[in-house]
Amino acid sequence: MLQQNVTGRLMVGLRWWNHIDEDGKSHWVFESRKASSQESKTVSEAESRIFWLGLIACPVLWVVFAFSALFSFRVKWLAVVIMGVVLQGANLYGYIRCKVGSRKNLTSMATSYLGKQFLRQTTGDDQPS
Repeated sequence: MLQQNVTGRLMVGLRWWNHIDEDGKSHWVFESRKASSQESKTVSEAESRIFWLGLIACPVLWVVFAFSALFSFRVKWLAVVIMGVVLQGANLYGYIRCKVGSRKNLTSMATSYLGKQFLRQTTGDDQPS
């Protein structure tokens, strides 16, 4: 995760980590770089697409490996594949939290989207809003 955290910071301006305070409590920190005119020139659209494509493709590939191990009855590999799915999924979740914001924002965004989709279906409106 460290290497992707470095590439995430350099390519798209996102990073996340765990911080433990003096009381021993764990705090997750999710950061997104503020877009300025100079930084927007250094972060290209192609680099951003490559980063997100790789970040999404890896968990999908691990899920394919999981089904392959499950259906071929290779139980000894299933534990490795499940750990790959969990770790890549956690990395994807961390970057999505950085990009979207706090969990409350993510929940409200999903609820708003689902509400719009439901309203569009019930009214028969095919035009996106």
